[in-house]
Amino acid sequence: MKTRETKCWIAVASKDHVLAGVAGGFMQANHGKSSPLRRVAPGDWVIYYSSKVRYKEKEPCQAFTAIGQVKEGEVYTAVMAPDFEPARRDVDFKECEEVGIRPLIDKLTFIEDKQRWGYKFRFGFFEITQADFELIIREMLVKEFDY
Repeated sequence: MKTRETKCWIAVASKDHVLAGVAGGFMQANHGKSSPLRRVAPGDWVIYYSSKVRYKEKEPCQAFTAIGQVKEGEVYTAVMAPDFEPARRDVDFKECEEVGIRPLIDKLTFIEDKQRWGYKFRFGFFEITQADFELIIREMLVKEFDY
């Protein structure tokens, strides 16, 4: 049986939501939808990008805010409200520092239109190359880890 190669992903969420996930050891994507989380596999890497500091507010963040590796296990749901049960996956988040995106825009290959660099993030969840992943984590890491 062939094992698939490790993939690297960008997930987009407000910084307050990212920090809640880091504290709880889980990830959510696209407002709790399960389909993005079914695309990832244990061992995959996820970098969170936060366009805003807080959900439903306008204060910009425009930074990469977390790095984590998907743990073993399946997608599951969590009850947050009677009408909201978001899909989650468990993640081992690494110690890192928030890094603004602007100095990296010209170097990141997944940003094809450098003038409209924010467009790509509107998708909420997408795969990136190993090279882009390494570029971002070199800026964010507090201590080295194997990837």
